[in-house]
Amino acid sequence: MGQKKLIRFQALNSLSNVLQYPETAKGNWLKFFKNNNPVVLELACGRGEYSVGLGRQDKSRNYIGVDIKGNRMYMGANIAMKEGLDNVGFLRIQIEQITKYFAMGEVSEIWIIFPDPFLRLSRAKNRLTHARFLHQYQQILAPGGRINLKTDSKELYDFTLETIAEQACTIHENMVDIYGTGKAVGALAIQTYYEKMHLAEGRTIYYISFSLPQTGITIPERFLGKENGTSTVTDIK
Repeated sequence: MGQKKLIRFQALNSLSNVLQYPETAKGNWLKFFKNNNPVVLELACGRGEYSVGLGRQDKSRNYIGVDIKGNRMYMGANIAMKEGLDNVGFLRIQIEQITKYFAMGEVSEIWIIFPDPFLRLSRAKNRLTHARFLHQYQQILAPGGRINLKTDSKELYDFTLETIAEQACTIHENMVDIYGTGKAVGALAIQTYYEKMHLAEGRTIYYISFSLPQTGITIPERFLGKENGTSTVTDIK
């Protein structure tokens, strides 16, 4: 590990807006923020730029950037501390374990900003809009809570649309080329370091906002390996 990364990892321990694998966080996030405002997650937050941007725009909500890479998270957490953004916090965990840290209905909304699209089919289960993740989100989202995906990957965009259709999700917004159509306003106007690079390269930015069905999430047959048919997800960890 480089010296700069090591310094940032150590510095995380001194930031009061960062929790790392907290044992008592589940069901207690309103105590952490010291208010009763809705809790919004940014998954795979990286540098935390979107969490910080959302927190600047809307002080009536609490925002939590979630990632495992502490050296990147430090950057956003440090900015939030310096700017006095008391409604922005960070959680260092594996996203696969998200249900260990949030109670049923504790989260009002989820943002997924330029995640790794995991283009190889053999790694599709790692996509943050895969059914196995939707099942976990269903366990922490309040009824009707929205999931927002912003990506430059047409493959991930198409996969997400397919998944949404298979799971009978409700689509609230579906935008292709949000900048070219002049729809990059409000929360969608926030740009991360990588998004600026994508735009400079002329890439198209896609956005989907959807909510999950009240019924259980199912794993499509193509992801079941040697098993046949589909099965309702009830115990994926």
